[in-house]
Amino acid sequence: MTGTQRTPRQVRTAAIASLVGSALEWYDFFLYGTAAALVFNTLFFPTFDPLVGTIAAFGTNAAGFLARPLGGVIFGHFGDRVGRKSMLVVTLMITGVATFLIGVLPTYHSIGVWAAVLLMVLRIVQGIAVGGEWGGGVLIVSEQAPSHRRGFYSAWSQTGVGLGFVLSASVYALVQTTTTTEAFLAWGWRIPFLAGIVLTAVGLLIRLRVMETPVARQSAAATKPARPPILEVLRSHRKSVLITFGARIAENGAMYVFLTFSLAYAAKIGLDSGLVLAAVVVGMLIESFAMPAWGALSDRVGRRPVYLGGAIAMIAWAYPFFALFDSGNPVLVFLAVLVAVVICHGAMIGTQPAFFTELFDSRVRYSGVALGHELASVVAGGFSPIIATALFAWAGASWPIALFLIGMGVITVVSVAAAPETNAKDIDEHDRADTAEADTEVRTG
Repeated sequence: MTGTQRTPRQVRTAAIASLVGSALEWYDFFLYGTAAALVFNTLFFPTFDPLVGTIAAFGTNAAGFLARPLGGVIFGHFGDRVGRKSMLVVTLMITGVATFLIGVLPTYHSIGVWAAVLLMVLRIVQGIAVGGEWGGGVLIVSEQAPSHRRGFYSAWSQTGVGLGFVLSASVYALVQTTTTTEAFLAWGWRIPFLAGIVLTAVGLLIRLRVMETPVARQSAAATKPARPPILEVLRSHRKSVLITFGARIAENGAMYVFLTFSLAYAAKIGLDSGLVLAAVVVGMLIESFAMPAWGALSDRVGRRPVYLGGAIAMIAWAYPFFALFDSGNPVLVFLAVLVAVVICHGAMIGTQPAFFTELFDSRVRYSGVALGHELASVVAGGFSPIIATALFAWAGASWPIALFLIGMGVITVVSVAAAPETNAKDIDEHDRADTAEADTEVRTG
């Protein structure tokens, strides 16, 4: 075991803490996307045509994604200079408070357009916090895991992302099914947001017990380079940023088509939204525990083959996904979602944490991972539901949306194919060389 790795028990503790904390933080973020698909058009944009109102609601959702790179830069800087753990605590607190405030926000009928303005502001705050959370949540595990099992252990942080979605959708579905339509629109939709503050408190207790990674402790104790981490990333890690960005296009963009737009699409073609929401919840629950399996597979056969397999599968599934929805058959709808999220999406997102960690040097790793990851969130995740909705409004059919998914898949295939294979990399050796280089820069700079 090298100096930057801990005992198996410590690694498991870090993985569990990352999983739980990520689940609670992403509960908050995903909750907004579900509400945007189902009720925000009525509550905050009632003067618009229903389809246009849905696009406007997805627009406020996209505002959170636009803010995520800013969060990645801010928290990445301090995560590289101060440490991973403290940033995870701060981001969770910010997200939890913003989510609670959405739960008490007046709607259009009370304060007019200011309701939509305040909604967007709170979504931006959420986006900044979540933009800084992902990188820290991944690194708190991947930097402590043994190199031959880094894919398996670090994928548990992604399981937290999946369970956060399952938790948010389940709470939302529970409230929706136990209230009348009128009561749900009047006050029921607020309950999942208000509950977020309790979950945040639980998450904080868990994250405060997480140990800082040895890499971060060594970096914090070392002499700091004069150049901010983000500038160093842009100077010497541009290829890694571009690979990270491109690799995420299909994973992130498809995710929000499969999980968010599919709810709106179902409503437009006459499918029961409860059926689709149930399929999404079941699919994400299965995927959450498939992610470590995909990560473990990447430890054995490589990051690139597993990631490419997921992207190619997504390209192949783009048309069948919507065809099965259009059938109206509940079994086929479940099949469409399960293949999309467990196989296509799961292979990519389960491999991501280790793959992205291994692309960057330790002293700029938080900033580099966050920048590439969150820039793709803007382009793909933030706008894919809007683009998909607009394409459907234009064509009145699903075929252009399938082409959109295929286009994102091609970008990811090209990006990952251009990446080096990293699963055999000893990041400790890389980090020791990196530290020596940094010391040289300080002495000569």
